[in-house]
Amino acid sequence: MQAKEQERFVIELSWKSSRIEGNTYTLLDTERLIREGVEAPGHTKDEAKMIINHKKAFQYILSTKGSRTFLDRHFVEDIHRILVEEMGISHGFRKGVVGVTGSSYRPLDVPAQLEEETDALCQAAAKTKDPYSQALLMLVGISYIQPFEDGNKRTARLIANAILVGNDLAPLSYRSVDETLYRESMLTFYEQLSIVPIKKIFSDQYLFACEQYLKSA
Repeated sequence: MQAKEQERFVIELSWKSSRIEGNTYTLLDTERLIREGVEAPGHTKDEAKMIINHKKAFQYILSTKGSRTFLDRHFVEDIHRILVEEMGISHGFRKGVVGVTGSSYRPLDVPAQLEEETDALCQAAAKTKDPYSQALLMLVGISYIQPFEDGNKRTARLIANAILVGNDLAPLSYRSVDETLYRESMLTFYEQLSIVPIKKIFSDQYLFACEQYLKSA
């Protein structure tokens, strides 16, 4: 991506990924926050921090491209730590039970199992030679395992983007996705283990990203 497209991508990713998690910043609010450091009135500090942390996480991905593997439990932990920094969310693998709002699915709750499953996910992705399949596997896998207290789906989206960027492919901003549809697609995976809805979102957003962010590359 050229610098102009990259800046726009970061703004749109930070906005939409945060919106999926319930953040109420508008796209214009997000643009002003990232470009000028000005927080929007009537919003919480955590909302602003969530957006800024997305920017930092993507910058970290770019800074480490080529110097380490993105299919590694420790890299997953690093991205999570950046995404939840100064938001009152614990770093590292969770010690307690979490639930998924609107779903009967209950993730594992033993810390050692969470580490083992995350390692197994990374190893399975590493054995998958196609980077698109690697990215999709990590996107749904981290969201499904829920290894952290909070911020799992954000981490999954950034890890998937790290894999795409690492293979010189277009990362996904999810700018044109409907937040409700995204959440429903993940619920379908949690409860039915059907990857079809989220795979369609992934494919559609990749085509969107190629058109929007790579056209002047």
